[in-house]
Amino acid sequence: MPAYVRPFVKRQKNDAADAEAICEAAQRPTMRFVPIKSEEQQAAAMVFRGRDLLVRQRTQISNALRGHMAEYGWVAPKGLAHLDKLAELIADPSAVPEGVRSVCTVLLESLALLDRQIAALDKEIVRRSREDEIARRLMTIPGIGPITATAITALAPPPGTFAKGRDFAAWVGLTPRQHSMGASRSSGRSRRWANARCEGC
Repeated sequence: MPAYVRPFVKRQKNDAADAEAICEAAQRPTMRFVPIKSEEQQAAAMVFRGRDLLVRQRTQISNALRGHMAEYGWVAPKGLAHLDKLAELIADPSAVPEGVRSVCTVLLESLALLDRQIAALDKEIVRRSREDEIARRLMTIPGIGPITATAITALAPPPGTFAKGRDFAAWVGLTPRQHSMGASRSSGRSRRWANARCEGC
């Protein structure tokens, strides 16, 4: 991580100075290193990231479709569940001009394709979560399903990297206010994650 190497840069920033700083930082006994992931972990991460990309594309297309129809006075609430009403309007020749219908039909077909691709990756994620012992333990925690369990096992650093559950919560991005109910619940969930993953280690 660049922030850990920067204090060791002695001169102006250039390739030679950066290389020297990296060598100096790597020799420090307290330096943190990124653990090497197995091929299986990398494959699981690719499945998860591929699904995330397709979900973002689906959201972009649905937002574009909603915006195009709004220009002709047909407004639909956010959410994929409300796109069926727009699909019915697009199929109606009297609702929008033919040129708009043809473009929106292409967008609807793209959404249908993305839905099928996301469903296929969901099945792959569920399969991987059932085969992975750590993912199975993580899914015993309330609120954690196959997707979250797979994401944690594929993307999160080893539990030993974190001194306590709160550190893991901060790494994930869960930063509840102090002295709140959310803080205690999130910390407890993070501790259960660490216990579930470390059990039998």
